[in-house]
Amino acid sequence: MTSLREIMDLASRPGVLSFAIGLPAAELFPNEALADQAAHVLRGDPSALQYGIPYKPLKSQIVELMALRGVRCTEEQIFLTSGAQQGMDLLSRLLLPPGGQVLFEQSVYDGIHLATRQQRPEILTIAADPATGMDVDAVESLLAGGARPAFLYAITDGHNPLGVSLSLEKRHRLAALARRHRMPILEDDVYGFLYYGDLPAAPLRAFEDEWVYYLGSFSKILAPALRAGWLVVPPHLTARLSSLKHGADLDTPSLSHRVISAYLEADLLPAHLAILRDEYRRRRDTMLAALRNHFPPEVRWNHPTSGMFVWAELPPGLDAAALLQTAVETESVAFSPGVVFGPGADHCLRLNFTSLSPERIEDGIERLGRVIRRAALEGDMPVLLSSP
Repeated sequence: MTSLREIMDLASRPGVLSFAIGLPAAELFPNEALADQAAHVLRGDPSALQYGIPYKPLKSQIVELMALRGVRCTEEQIFLTSGAQQGMDLLSRLLLPPGGQVLFEQSVYDGIHLATRQQRPEILTIAADPATGMDVDAVESLLAGGARPAFLYAITDGHNPLGVSLSLEKRHRLAALARRHRMPILEDDVYGFLYYGDLPAAPLRAFEDEWVYYLGSFSKILAPALRAGWLVVPPHLTARLSSLKHGADLDTPSLSHRVISAYLEADLLPAHLAILRDEYRRRRDTMLAALRNHFPPEVRWNHPTSGMFVWAELPPGLDAAALLQTAVETESVAFSPGVVFGPGADHCLRLNFTSLSPERIEDGIERLGRVIRRAALEGDMPVLLSSP
């Protein structure tokens, strides 16, 4: 099992309970509100279905959204994209020369590998602490030793796949390193509005506005099919990004962007975000309780304060990729093995808690717990059979 696409094929078999893919809850999409706004746009704006320049009102509204995340920016710094993945691809093509260096965590969202693979980069890797995030000491050591990455990729809140959020102290240090070494940081903040406690620390972009390039998206907070994202970058980069984007797809999705703009203009997003946070918090808490009740005590997992994922570490000697096939075949339950996100995580797995109801989460974790206990016993691993 080497890619999320293969895992998606496996997890989509009929009857399989899947924790494998980072899907938002489809039943929480604001369908009626978006339908109302789409009808309003289509009736009143003939240009909504036409090619066109990026929709300026949406840029202005994103400036206001960024302020809610503690980031001050201007319309001239906003670049609209067809999702955050496209922003990642465009910035990679702009910044990364063939064979150049990039700096990634050992376990990281595989989309950044897809965005950079055409350039065949030299990938420098660093570890991440399960409680505080990226090993900034390692970043500083690499830079001091002469590494010159075209950029560092960072997910500061609700890390995919690790679920961790970067500590405030590390945010300040990373911003300072970017400034001192003139190193761009691609800050992926697609989970930044999905937090389940106190207001999180501001993104890196709030601490450094020249060398931090911010990626945002409406996929996780409205609906993925809208294909709407944005970058916050220095204004001198937007013309070069425009040329690259024109060669890729000519235009942003004009209708989607106008519908989103109308939705924001109607001030519907705050209430929707409150619903998402409440429900996702409930699903996260259900998963954490189920893990305590059904997983062997040798398994360790984190307690995410934002995002969509729990990261779990199995007892040494258990291979998560092999376990996935067994889990699907014997208990009809799926997850993402850690090896998909980088080397050294063969015994780890990522669990999505947003896409299933609490009842199905409880059922699925109970099934998965049985798989892990059987595998541990068959491998003569010392697993206690009572719940902690």
